[in-house]
Amino acid sequence: MLEAGLLAGQLLTILIMAVALGLDAFSLGIGIGLKGIRLLDILKISTLIALFHILMPLMGMFAGKYMSSLLGHVATTVAGALLLLLGSHMVYSSLRGEAVRSIDHRKAWGMLVFALSVSIDSFSVGLSLGMFSADIVLTVLSFGFFGGVLSIVGLLIGRRVSPNLGEYGEACGGIILFTFGLLFIL
Repeated sequence: MLEAGLLAGQLLTILIMAVALGLDAFSLGIGIGLKGIRLLDILKISTLIALFHILMPLMGMFAGKYMSSLLGHVATTVAGALLLLLGSHMVYSSLRGEAVRSIDHRKAWGMLVFALSVSIDSFSVGLSLGMFSADIVLTVLSFGFFGGVLSIVGLLIGRRVSPNLGEYGEACGGIILFTFGLLFIL
């Protein structure tokens, strides 16, 4: 019974983190969508973001497992600190009101920069989760799914909504990651 509860807790944690990381793609998608975007470009960008949200945490998890074997029990504290820093940075960026850099999302280079910029956080979280030996397949598929879906939603909403909503999405994601960082440390 205890093992089933732990498994459910791990699943819920991974899903919440996947949504939190997807909110970054959502918020930046709103910014890109406000500039005007074709549906074909939405499909291309969202597919690339989903792929990056799979690859980045996968690389992070492998690096995290290696670090965990080196650091032992210190790994939990390090992973929690990484999540605290990551969440703090997301909230700070949101409060500062940093605008999305002007990149041409129609070109391959612009799509890559956009996908990497919203997926780099997934590497850090993957690093932390690798230290905890989280389920790799479940984690990367969840991150990829929510990253792709939330980027589609953000890009579509961005075509119709004011720019203020994107800031709240990033702040919400940062608060969630910060909270999980606190839980890991305490």
